[in-house]
Formats: sequence, C-alpha cells, structure tokens
Amino acid sequence: MDAATRSQIFFVVPARTRDGVREKIIELENLGVPYVIVCGEETDYPNVVYRPKKGKFDAINYGARYLRAETKIVCLNDVDTKIFNFERSLEKISKELALVFCKVRLDSGPQVHFYSLLDRIRSSLPINSSGELMLVERSVFDRILPIPPCKTEDNYISFRVLEFGYKLFFCEDCWVETKRTQSLDEEERYKTRTVTGLYQALSLTEPPPLIRAFYLILPFLTPLLLLQGRRGLAWANGILLGFTNFLRGDRVGKF
Repeated sequence: MDAATRSQIFFVVPARTRDGVREKIIELENLGVPYVIVCGEETDYPNVVYRPKKGKFDAINYGARYLRAETKIVCLNDVDTKIFNFERSLEKISKELALVFCKVRLDSGPQVHFYSLLDRIRSSLPINSSGELMLVERSVFDRILPIPPCKTEDNYISFRVLEFGYKLFFCEDCWVETKRTQSLDEEERYKTRTVTGLYQALSLTEPPPLIRAFYLILPFLTPLLLLQGRRGLAWANGILLGFTNFLRGDRVGKF
C-alpha cells in the first residue's frame, strides 16, 4: 500500500473503554493510515478523542467529523480486533461496490460455530454484515450519516447501502481476530442484543425484499437451531428474545 493510497483511507474506531486502545494505536500506526479513536474514557493518547458512551452509532457519527478532505474510503474498526491482509479488502471496494465487510475469526466460544453457519449464508445473501472491520466508499458514507440510534449500526449501514442501489461484498481474504462470548448465557444475551438491533435496522431502512423476507420468517426458523444442541438453544432463545424486545418497543442504540 503506497503513501497515496494510505492518505485516502481514514479509520474511525469506537472504543467503549480505554482497554485495547494502545494496541489499536500501534496497529494503525504500523499500517500507516490516518485514524481517530472515539473513546468512552478520557486518555492522553494522540488521535484519541473523548465522547461519553452513547453507543457505537454515536461514536461513529462523532468520529466522522475528523475525516479529512482527501478521504475516499472510511474504515470502521472495533478496538478489540487484530487485522490481517488489510490490502485484500481495499482491492474490492469501488464506486459500485460501495461497502466491504470482512470475515471474523474466533478461537473459542459458541460464536465459532455460529459464524460457520452465518458465513455460508451471507457469502451469497448479505443478510447482515460484521462491523468489526467495514470499508465504506466516502460519498456513500456521507449519505448514510447521521446514523440513528441502533444496536447494530453495521447492519443499518449495510442495509442503507443496499437501499441506495449499491453493492456490498463479504471479503473472506481479509479478516479480523477477536474474542466474543465464552459461555452459553453470555451468548444468549449477546444474541438478544444483536437481533434486537437487526430488527431496529430493518425498521429504519429498505433493504431488498429477499432480506426483509428472511427476517420475517427468522423467528419461525429457530427450531432448526435446536439441531445444534445447547448452543443452538441459546441462539434460538436469543433470537426470539431479541425479536420480542423489538416488538415491545426497544429503540435504544446503546447496549
């Protein structure tokens, strides 16, 4: 990646706490890209700005004010991730292919198996995206802002991109490594939050009919997850609780 390309990239990194901020700074400095980290705790690190914790949607909205005039690609990246093969994601993005989201790799926990199922589906149908590392073409990103309160701001962004008539791409050649839930109780709570957020995102956007149809029938598909045993039960419970939370009026964007 040459200097001209690096100058056209800008990373916006939401961070709820200062945990992982120092490591993320080192990683981005090694990549040689401009960035801002929007942190919910005050720090003395350079390129880190304080913003009270209101949710990732708010951190991204706030971080967008630091984009440079020459920025052409906005990279949204979680602070608790490590990036591999970043240049492979850059190869995919263009005016027509306006959003690229990257694969998530985990070494333990129930989500190892969940991503195995999910990735098979979204390699052909983009039913959701992963905000751990997401690249958005600048002019499209500007149209999306401001992001409204939503627990899954990544899906709000991807659904908006599709609504605008652009394409997106699931890049498996670039990935991030991170950690997620370790117990089934944690997994059920996590799934509840994210599914609530998915239905929030659907209520705020107009993605293609096939994606909307998938989520209309999703609650009725949950018995199939029981074939996965106890982890499948946790996923099914989380999906149903998330859907119920949305129906009860949960529109809060903060976890």
